Amino acid sequence: MKDLDAEALCRQLAEQIRPHVGPATALVGIYTGGLWLAERLHAELGIAQPLGAIDVSFYRDDYASKGLHASPKKTEIPFDVDGAHVILVDDVLYTGRTTRAALNELFDFGRPARVELAVLVDRGGRELPVAARYCAHTLSVPLAREQNLELQRDEAGHLGLELTRRA
Repeated sequence: MKDLDAEALCRQLAEQIRPHVGPATALVGIYTGGLWLAERLHAELGIAQPLGAIDVSFYRDDYASKGLHASPKKTEIPFDVDGAHVILVDDVLYTGRTTRAALNELFDFGRPARVELAVLVDRGGRELPVAARYCAHTLSVPLAREQNLELQRDEAGHLGLELTRRA
């Protein structure tokens, strides 16, 4: 979407999170757009814990209808989840199913003290009771079901949001 500046939204999201960062705070990005965003936030916020990454492919309850990604990524949680303050990071919040899947996988690694969700954009259309604690932008008019809002990253590492149609 041309009117949404992903770079500015990323900075805004960092400022929302900054007052809540402590020594036990860890970021976990959800592949792919959420991980790009988490990488940027991790550096911007100077978080001490190493960055984690989750691929929710095998945890989705709509796996059959969505199909398997061409090459599932490896989930890496390089910190002790038990007792941690984990901030899950995703680019776009839609139905809540990706977040639910990420929570299921995260709890396979331990029991965090607290889990919060940070997203660049909330597009509405929730199917599960999921809400982001940190959100840079909420669309005032929800997108149609056949529309996708995706975070893109160019070769220089600049972030942008693109509106596409599902096939």
